[in-house]
Parts: sequence; C-alpha cells; structure tokens
Amino acid sequence: MPTARKKTPVIELKKLTKRYGLGDAALSALDEVDLKISQGEFIAIMGPSGCGKTTLLNIIGLLDRADDGDYILDGKSVESLSSAQHAHIRSNQIGIVFQSFNLINRLPVLENVALPLTYKGMRRLKRLERASEVLKQFHLQEREYYMPWQLSGGQMQRVAIARALVNDPSIILADEPTGNLDSRSSHVIMEELSELHKKGNTIIMVTHNPNLTSYASRVIKMLDGKIASDRRIDINVKDEGVVKIPLNRHLSQEKVEREKKTTDSPASRRSKKTPKKTAKSTKPKKAAKK
Repeated sequence: MPTARKKTPVIELKKLTKRYGLGDAALSALDEVDLKISQGEFIAIMGPSGCGKTTLLNIIGLLDRADDGDYILDGKSVESLSSAQHAHIRSNQIGIVFQSFNLINRLPVLENVALPLTYKGMRRLKRLERASEVLKQFHLQEREYYMPWQLSGGQMQRVAIARALVNDPSIILADEPTGNLDSRSSHVIMEELSELHKKGNTIIMVTHNPNLTSYASRVIKMLDGKIASDRRIDINVKDEGVVKIPLNRHLSQEKVEREKKTTDSPASRRSKKTPKKTAKSTKPKKAAKK
C-alpha cells in the first residue's frame, strides 16, 4: 500500500524570537517559540498579560516581524519578504479581528467593510457589492449606512468580523474578540466564529476568558514568551453540531450542580418528607348536659 502523505502545516514557527529594547533593558516577548498549526484548527491562546500572546498573533498576521527564527506560511518562509509582499498576503489570505474594532469613524459601515478590497484594486461598485453581501450574512444589512459610533459594541464587533472576512481569508486572527462586550454579545460573536470554523477556516484567538476555550479544538497557554502547554480538546458532537454552553450560563450551571448535591443529601431527603396529618375525628360531638 502507498504511504499516506504527511499533511503540511499551514503555519509553522521555528525558534521564533522577538525582543524589545536594547542591551540590559532588552525584553524577550517571544523566546524561541516552536509551533505548528494545521488548516481548519480553532486555537485559543491564553496566558497572563505580557506573556507574548498579542506579539505572537501580530507576527502570524504579518503586522510585526521576528528578530530571529523562521515563520513558514503554506510551506514558504515569509521572513525575507518585503512589507508590500506582507500586505499582499494579508489582503488575500489573512483576516484580522481587533479587540478595539479599529473601525474608521468617518466612514459608514459599508465602506469600512469594503476597505480591505481597495488593496486588490477592485472597482468601488464591486467593493461595495461584496461588502453588502458579507454584511447580510451577519444580519447587518439595515446598518450599512450607519456610522460606527451609532452601533452597539456587539454590532461594531460583527462589522469588524465582516471586514476581516470580505477577502475570503483562510486564516482568521482574533485578538480578544469579546474583551469589550457583555456576556450576551460575547456569546453571539463566539457562535459566529464557531460557524466559520465549521466551514473550514483556521481560527487563532487570543483570550483571557477561560470560558471561550469551549469553542476551541486546541488550547495553548503561554508564559514568559514561551509555550507552557499545548493540548487538544475533544469536542462533543450532537445532531451534526457542536454542543456549547452559553457564556452567561456557566455560573448558573454551577449553581444548579451545587443545589442538586444539596437536594440529594440524606438530611435534605429527610427534611422533604411530608409530615403526617392528624386525622380529624368523624364521631359526632356529644351534646352538652343540661
């Protein structure tokens, strides 16, 4: 039988190092990081502030460069490419969702989403038509001509995701995508990212929220510029979909479990027994003697 070909990682980092500062004041944001990411993975990167999460995401998204090591994308090293070549790769292959949305306040929603298409030299009408199609997928077609400051936080983040997807990228990078949102909006955003993952997109997400790891197929924890742990997560599949607990339901679920344990205890069962009712006498009362 022929030997099966080994699948080439879509992203491979070898001894990647990034330093800030000079001399004795130099700080290693990334310290010889080795990492392989396959097409279609949903990766959550966690760790304390300053551990190198965002720096790693910026280098993967070609927004920053490493000082040492190699970054291989689709089997080709990108370290020696020019800034213009990096921009070309970003416009065709990588979509980036920022925590602070990074929408341009003087442009309406439609033009914000269409903006990445300008780097492809696409005509204005064609850009706007494509942006409108993507906004419909996120049920934002009625907000096309709103200004960003007229939207809620959840709507702005959905616009930011639509902008990241307008080029049909295969890789989506999300830096704290729910960091500025309430639990309800966070759940909506994560369900949308989950749907993109099911369609085959590779998603790499930086987060501080451990609840969001329920959406990931792999969790990487960083510490002091290094990968401290890297584990895959078994995802339960039911009715051809991924079973998820809504973000705002985790605490209530724990409360239910605690109440269940209390209810099942022997003391609780004894206290729940219905007290015996005293039977009322059915005998007629004797008439009082005169």
